[in-house]
Amino acid sequence: MRFLTEKRLLLTMAAVAVYIFYGLAFGSTGAETSEPVDGGHGGPVLDVLLQLMVILLAAKLGGDLFERFHQPAVLGELVIGMLIGNLHLLGLDVFEPFKHALTLEILAEIGVIILLFEVGLESSVREMMNVGLASFMVAIFGVVAPFFLGWAVGYWFLPEESIYVHIFIGATLTATSVGITARVLKDIGKIQTKEARIILGAAVIDDILGLVILAVVAGIISAVSTGAESVSSVMVLWIITKAILFVVGAIVIGSLVVPHYFNFAIRLKVRGVFLSFCLLVCFFLAFLAGKIGLAPIVGAFAAGLILDRVHFQKFRERGEHTIEELISPIATFLVPIFFVRMGMLVDLTTFGQVEILGFAAVMTVAAIAGKQACSLAIFDKRTNRIAIGLGMIPRGEVGLIFAGIGAKLVLDGHPVISSSTYSAVVIMVIITTLVTPPLLKVSLLRQDKKAAEAAAASEETKK
Repeated sequence: MRFLTEKRLLLTMAAVAVYIFYGLAFGSTGAETSEPVDGGHGGPVLDVLLQLMVILLAAKLGGDLFERFHQPAVLGELVIGMLIGNLHLLGLDVFEPFKHALTLEILAEIGVIILLFEVGLESSVREMMNVGLASFMVAIFGVVAPFFLGWAVGYWFLPEESIYVHIFIGATLTATSVGITARVLKDIGKIQTKEARIILGAAVIDDILGLVILAVVAGIISAVSTGAESVSSVMVLWIITKAILFVVGAIVIGSLVVPHYFNFAIRLKVRGVFLSFCLLVCFFLAFLAGKIGLAPIVGAFAAGLILDRVHFQKFRERGEHTIEELISPIATFLVPIFFVRMGMLVDLTTFGQVEILGFAAVMTVAAIAGKQACSLAIFDKRTNRIAIGLGMIPRGEVGLIFAGIGAKLVLDGHPVISSSTYSAVVIMVIITTLVTPPLLKVSLLRQDKKAAEAAAASEETKK
């Protein structure tokens, strides 16, 4: 009964908030054509403030609702964005300008850069080197199989599109959202198991490989869109080399330069110097990646990788918070803007098209089957191979980021990821994210049950 009361209160708050913001937005849009009253101040910033109020409130309400059902908050942010972005179907056009607001687009882009910076911070080059051959092979299988399956699905459902579109669809299926799997493993007390170590180690390598593939595919499409009639093998090799050199170079050079960089920073006594210098690394590598033709998120991820905790020891000794703690409030503000806006770009009318739903269904099957191929890389029969494959399934925020980049790439005068394809990718992301937690729990707990039964049988035999 308490849950029902809280749920009713939550829905009431959401309805009241939508009503209030609708009234504010309707009033502001109506006032745009008239002269300011009493020397009104603010100008365009008022529209931005209104957009931020709507998005942040919507993100928290959607995230809270989904977390009550033990689902990731990011799905709530995505779904609430889909609802806001499609209110025009009910005759409410007031939120349509949100989709094309340049300020929101920029804030969302910075949000995703901060998100990948956080992901890089949670990873470690040292840990990646120590995960062993099993994790490396799982990552390789978990990238190659989904890539080619996605390519095949794109070719099957979009035969009229360019081969580069099919390749990009394959790229969207490569990377794994490890955050969802890590949360499940923690919840059931399995974070220290062999399966968990393999999954988490493979996911780090998986992210790097996925980002390199994204950089290569996006580079090829950009080259074609700028006038190249065909892409030679030399050009492809150069793009691959450039992506690998950037990531490896950032790690190697960063490990040599960053200690001296922070030795200089520690001399500055001004407030907030630690956070500012970390963000400088993030933004510099994101900028550099963009300048050489890679996605800025590749640079942001590399920045997180090279900022090892050992470089922060002197800041910790003088009482500074960790970089994860400092960056968290910024991410709390900016990252939901990205996911809500990604949801706004989904056209719900495409969900009523049988061919789009079929495309999404087959893409989802390919996404799941491709990650299950990871189990082929495990030869130890005592290891729960099915659980490892299941742990690699969720695409989450990574799939959305790839799709968002594809929606901005233009080939032959139209986006690489069309609105219908984007909707299919969103459906795939939602399904793979929802099915992973229960399936992974069942697989790991069933293994415990079998082990307990075997132990009991062994005891009986001894008696």
